[in-house]
Amino acid sequence: MLKGFVRLIITIISFVGGYQLFDGAVPSFILAAGFQLPVPADTWFPILGGIVLGLIIFFITPFIFRHLARLASWTDNKMKLIPTQDIVLGVAGLLIALIIGLLLSIPLSRIPWVGPYLSLTVTLILAYLGVTFFLNRKDDFSFITILLAKRPGNLEEKRRLSPAKVLDTSVIIDGRIMDICKTGFVEGRIVVSGFVLEELRHIADSPDLLKRNRGRRGLDILNKMQKETGIEVQIINTDYEDIAEVDSKLVKLAQELGGVIVTNDYNLNKVCELQGVPVLNINELANAVKPVVLPGEEMQAYIVKDGKEAGQGVAYLDDGTMIVVEGGKRFMGENLEVLVTSVLQTAAGRMIFAKPKASYPEKISMKQ
Repeated sequence: MLKGFVRLIITIISFVGGYQLFDGAVPSFILAAGFQLPVPADTWFPILGGIVLGLIIFFITPFIFRHLARLASWTDNKMKLIPTQDIVLGVAGLLIALIIGLLLSIPLSRIPWVGPYLSLTVTLILAYLGVTFFLNRKDDFSFITILLAKRPGNLEEKRRLSPAKVLDTSVIIDGRIMDICKTGFVEGRIVVSGFVLEELRHIADSPDLLKRNRGRRGLDILNKMQKETGIEVQIINTDYEDIAEVDSKLVKLAQELGGVIVTNDYNLNKVCELQGVPVLNINELANAVKPVVLPGEEMQAYIVKDGKEAGQGVAYLDDGTMIVVEGGKRFMGENLEVLVTSVLQTAAGRMIFAKPKASYPEKISMKQ
């Protein structure tokens, strides 16, 4: 409604401007050129010019609005990265420099020929020097930092100074990002793009039951993150119509925001590394926080299935880590104390190799 009203007002202003332009310039040009018109040019030509210019502005207004929205979003995201203290000092230095430039421009403007240009040049130079002077000495204005620190919104400002975390579709559906946010290990804004939401919506509307459940789970996760985690979740409707792939759009968005992509997609992880975009991989985080197991340690293992090699048994820790027990097949469906022999870290995760403790010789011989 508001955009339509503004579009109408701009069209009317364009019509008036076109009317005035054609009324003042074009008829005079036609008469000076000696053209003969069937009707008086000053009657219908200005109206025609106003209609033409008004229609042109009317049809290009949506294009202008769209690009202005993108410019405003980009400017807002960049301004949020600037500390409030720098903004206050920069504005103060600019105002002081402009006042001094205004006072100097009075005598300078009286110099013949070059006076107005000289006063403008001096004012611009003073404005640059004033902003630079204050910003280079911001440590001397620590009282501003103290005043800003007393504001209740200072914590939110610190969060904004952290790089934005741009979520991809897979990490939203995964759901672990919400638990990580609850722990407080993630700082800054959580950014969800409009094209990721659109992809989630398509998945949620899929005729395939599994895909539909995954899409709905992702939408539920986003809803809970906005209500329960206390972290700012920002929806950005920026889109890149010239880019088809969602992963490529995410990389472009992260580059514009100066943010970090949060994912558990191996391929997207590699693309980001090639493009120089920082990545937080949930799977790498999960592997990093698993308990460290060293050879020689003892643990309990519940043998659930056979291993690939003859006589091996397989057990799992609570975090999903696989334990391969040598000779563990005999103890299928039993809890067994095992001794860790080695630990193997692979791209798919961690594997622990173990063998039954020596305190089970009698039981082992009975199984044999």
